[in-house]
Amino acid sequence: MDIVYIRELRADTVIGVYDWERKVRQTVVLDLELATDNRRAAASDRVEDALDYAALSGRLLSFIEGSAFQLIETLAERVAAIAIDEFGVPWLRLRLAKPGAVLRAGDVGVIIERGQRP
Repeated sequence: MDIVYIRELRADTVIGVYDWERKVRQTVVLDLELATDNRRAAASDRVEDALDYAALSGRLLSFIEGSAFQLIETLAERVAAIAIDEFGVPWLRLRLAKPGAVLRAGDVGVIIERGQRP
């Protein structure tokens, strides 16, 4: 198994349970590790044979920036589903952080793993 990763993907969205959070956009930060097999892409040197991290990032940014969830847990599950269902990722590890959500903490968030690890 090989891993393609995306670090510190930032998106602004409506996220939170408090009234004031429903009226502003906040930044969330994603780190993803995505299972893949790089051998075919390495042999052909063609993006069509690789996990297209640019296309995946664009799709996730579009989705997140258009969403309005209360819980980061819900957002994390939806992001994982997009990677698995639309991009054929068999397994992923996702860290979703909400900077500044807790006073004196750099960020808070969730880490999830979904799918079958090859």
